[in-house]
Amino acid sequence: MTDSNNVAEVEVAQNELAHSLGELKKSADIDINTYETQEWLSSLEYVLESQGPERVKFLIDQLRDRAAEHGVTLTADTSTPYVNTIPPHKQPAYPGNRELERRIKSIIRWNAMAMVVRANKRGGGVGGHISTFASSATLYEVAFNHFFKGRGADGYSGDSVYFQGHASPGMYSRAFVEGRLNEEKLENFRRELSEGGGLSSYPHPWLMPEFWEYPTVSMGLGPIMAIYQARFNEYLNDRGLKNTKGQKVWAFLGDGECDEPETLGAIGLASREKLDNLIFVINCNLQRLDGPVRGNGKIIQELESIFHGAGWNVIKVIWGSEWDELLARDKTGLLAKRMNEVVDGQYQKYTSMPGSYIREHFFGKYPELLELVKHLSDEKLEKIRRGGHDPEKVYAAYKQATEMNNGKPTVVLAKTVKGYGLGEAGEGRNVAHNQKKMNEAELLEFRTRFGIPISNEEVGNAPFYKPPGTSAEMKYLQERRKELGGPVPSRPASPPTIDVPSMEDFGKLISKLENKSISTTFAVVQTLIAMCRDKKIGKNVVPIVPDESRTFGMEGMFRQFGIYAHAGQLYEPADSDQIAFYKEAQDGQILEEGITECGSMSSFNAAGTAYSCHGVNMIPFYIYYSMFGFQRVGDSIWAAADMRAKGFLVGGTAGRTTLNGEGLQHQDGHSLLNAIAYPTVRAYDPAFAYEVVVIVQEGLQRMFADGEQCIYYITAENEEYMHPEMPEGCEHGIVKGMYKYKSVDVDGSKKRVQLFGSGAILNCALKAQEILAEKYSVASDVWSVTSYTQLRREAGACERWNRLHPTETPRKSYLEETLEGVEGPFISASDYVRALGEQLTPWVPGDYYVLGTDGMGRSETREALRRHFEVDAESIVIATLYRLAKAGEFEMSDVAAAIKDLDYDAEKIDPYFA
Repeated sequence: MTDSNNVAEVEVAQNELAHSLGELKKSADIDINTYETQEWLSSLEYVLESQGPERVKFLIDQLRDRAAEHGVTLTADTSTPYVNTIPPHKQPAYPGNRELERRIKSIIRWNAMAMVVRANKRGGGVGGHISTFASSATLYEVAFNHFFKGRGADGYSGDSVYFQGHASPGMYSRAFVEGRLNEEKLENFRRELSEGGGLSSYPHPWLMPEFWEYPTVSMGLGPIMAIYQARFNEYLNDRGLKNTKGQKVWAFLGDGECDEPETLGAIGLASREKLDNLIFVINCNLQRLDGPVRGNGKIIQELESIFHGAGWNVIKVIWGSEWDELLARDKTGLLAKRMNEVVDGQYQKYTSMPGSYIREHFFGKYPELLELVKHLSDEKLEKIRRGGHDPEKVYAAYKQATEMNNGKPTVVLAKTVKGYGLGEAGEGRNVAHNQKKMNEAELLEFRTRFGIPISNEEVGNAPFYKPPGTSAEMKYLQERRKELGGPVPSRPASPPTIDVPSMEDFGKLISKLENKSISTTFAVVQTLIAMCRDKKIGKNVVPIVPDESRTFGMEGMFRQFGIYAHAGQLYEPADSDQIAFYKEAQDGQILEEGITECGSMSSFNAAGTAYSCHGVNMIPFYIYYSMFGFQRVGDSIWAAADMRAKGFLVGGTAGRTTLNGEGLQHQDGHSLLNAIAYPTVRAYDPAFAYEVVVIVQEGLQRMFADGEQCIYYITAENEEYMHPEMPEGCEHGIVKGMYKYKSVDVDGSKKRVQLFGSGAILNCALKAQEILAEKYSVASDVWSVTSYTQLRREAGACERWNRLHPTETPRKSYLEETLEGVEGPFISASDYVRALGEQLTPWVPGDYYVLGTDGMGRSETREALRRHFEVDAESIVIATLYRLAKAGEFEMSDVAAAIKDLDYDAEKIDPYFA
C-alpha cells in the first residue's frame, strides 16, 4: 500500500469517527432558540420572494451596521461555498454549435501537442509545454468562438488579450487551423533560425511582430500590465483621444502565477479605478512546476477572498454540469460540505486515481454521499468534469463577466486539471508542467480520446492535422472569427506616425535655459512642459511619475495639465491656496502612480504601445529615481522592449555622487551599465540643458515621425550649475555619443591629453583641465560623452561588418573617425561604474584609462563622495599625470609631488571595497 493510500485511509477513518461521535461546536454556533431563528429565516425568505435580492442585501447591511454601533463585531467572510457562483437555473443557453466546437477544440489540442512532441523528437531538445494548454483549451476556445473581439474594420477596435505564456502552442495551433500559420512554422516551433522561419517559445512581439501583442511568460507581468492597460484605455477615453468603450482587456494566468507579488499587487487599483473593462481568467489547475499550488489548502477559496476583499466581482467555475444533478439531489448539504473539506493536494490525487478510489475516499466519508452516487459507475465517477472543462459553465461565466458593467473588474476562477487529456503522460501529475514527450501508446490514446482522423500507422509520427477548407469545422471556425472582428492575436504591420517639433521649434526653450544655474532634471522637466504645450504633440504626451513629482520639480505641471483621475477630484486639496496645488481631473494628463515603479512601468508599456493597440501615437515620458528603474523593474523594461514600446525613460537624481545626502540604496552608479543589455534602449547621460533638448528632439523624430521602435533612456542629475550656450554644430555629436566641448592650449606645453566627461562629472573634467594647464602646463581637450553605449554599439557593428567582409573597404565608426589623429592619453570619468567607459577600449587610439564610481554608495556631500570614488577634478589630474608618466612624458616623482600638492590622501581606502 502506498503512502498516499495510507494518508487517505487515515483521513477517512478519522472523518467517520468524528461523524459517528458527533462534532463539538463552539457555543456561538449552538442555536439556543430555534423558534426565533426560524422566524428570522422565514422573514428573509418572504422579503427575497416579494422584493428581490437587492432588498435583502439592504436589510442585512442595516442589521450589520446597527450591530456594529452596539459593539457587536461580525466575522467578515470573503469566500463563498466551494461551488459554482452561477447556479444552473441562472445559466444562459449556449449559443454555439457544441459538437462542432468540440471537434475544433480537439483538433487544436492535437496540433498543439504534436508541435511540442515533434520538436522534441528532433535533436536539440528545445522543449515546449503541453500541459498548460491541455488544461485551459476550453477556457480559450469558448472565448475565441464567442467573446474575443478582433481588431475590426479600422484595425484598432478589438480586445486586448494577455495570453498565459506557457499556453502558446495552443494559440499557434489555432492560427494554423485558421490558415494564418503554415505547417513549416509549426514544424519549426522553438527553432526560429530554421529555414522558412519558426515560432517563438512564448508570446514575443519582438520576434513575431505581426502576431503577438503582449509578452506575458515572465510570471506576474501579464496581470499587472493588463490592469494598467485597462486603466490606460479609460485614460484615452476620458481625455477624448479615442472611444475605447466596448474594448475589453483579458488576462489569462495560472493559479501558481498568483504567488508572484506583481500578479496581485495592483488589483486594488483595478477596483479603485472602476475598471469594469477588465477580466482576469485564472486557470486553477491546482498545480505549479514542482507540485500543488496549495496542497494543504484551497487556492480558489484563497483567491476568492483576496479578490473579493479588493473589490472585484468573483465568478467561480468549479464543477462541470454532471455535478448539478448531484448537488440538486443532496438535501443534507453534505456534498457541498465535502467539496469544501477536501484540500487541493487530495483533489490532484483524485485526478490520477480510478473511480473506485474516488468513491471510497471522496464520497465515502459520509454514508449519505455514498447513497447519493450509488447509481453511478466507477467509470462515470472517474470522468466527471471540473468546471473549467465544461463549455456551458465557462460560457456562462464569460457572459456574466462581460455584461456586469457594475464598475468592478471581474475575475473568473476556473478549476481544471493540469495536463487534461494527456492520460498517463501527465494528467494531474506533478511532472505535467515539464511534459514534452509522449510515446506511441500515449499518442494513440490521445488520438482516440479526441477523435482525430489519423491512422494507427501514422499516429506515432504525431502529424499535424487540418480539416479540408470546405468542412463544417473550418466554415464554422472562420465564420465565428469573422463575426467577432477578425483573428486574435494580431498586430498591425504599418502603425501610424505623427509630425513632431523640430529643433527650430525648441529654439526658444534652449535660449531660456542658457546661462542659468539649473540641474539637468530641471532641463528635462522644462522640455517635458514644452512638449505638453506643443500644438503638434501636446495632447499625445503622457507624463508618468511614481509619487516623486515634487522631487523632480514637476509640481508646477499639476495645475497646468492636471493629474488623471477617472472619478475627477472629489475633495479640496490641502494645498489649494498654493499656485502649484494638487489638481486631479478626469481629463488630467499626468499619470501620478503612487509608490509603484512596476505599476508606472506598466503604464509606460500601455502608452508606449498605443500606436499598435489603438492606432494613436502616445508619447510616454516616465521620470523616476534612476536607482529604481533597471535595477528594480528591469524585467518590465525587457517586456517594454519585447512589445516594441516607444517613449522616454528618465532616470532622475541619477549618478552615484550627485544625490546630495542620500544613501546607498538611492545612489545610482550602474543604470547606464544595465541599459547596455537592452537592445532597443538608447541610453544617454547629458551634462547640459541643450544636450537634453537635442536628445529628446532626436527621440521624438526617430520614434514617432520615422516610426522606429525603440526607447530613449536619459539620466538627469539634481546638481545645479551654470549651463552654457549651445556650441554651433554639436547636434550630430550629441546624438552619436560625443563631441569636443572645450580645448585649452598651453604655451610650451609638455603634452596634450584628452579628457572624457559626462553628466555632472563633465564639470570635474573641466576643472581638471584648468588645473592641468595652470599647475602642470598640460594642454587638453574636454569631450562631452553623452553616450558610451551608442558609441560602442556603432563601433562594434562596424567591426563586425569588417570581420565578415574582409576583402572590402573597411568601415569606420563615428568614434574612430572623430578620434582619428587625436593625441592621447585619454582619461574618462563618469558618475557610473568603470565598465561603462571601458566599453570603448578597443577603439580609442592610444592609452585609455577610465575612472568610475565602483563600490557602495554613501550619505555625504557631492564633493566628499567624488573624492571618495576618485572621480573629482584632482583624481582626474592625478590619473592623467600618472598615465603621462607611464608613457615617459612625466617623472613618477612629479606625480607623487602632485598628489601631495593637491592635498590628496594616497592611503585612502579603495572605494570598491569600502
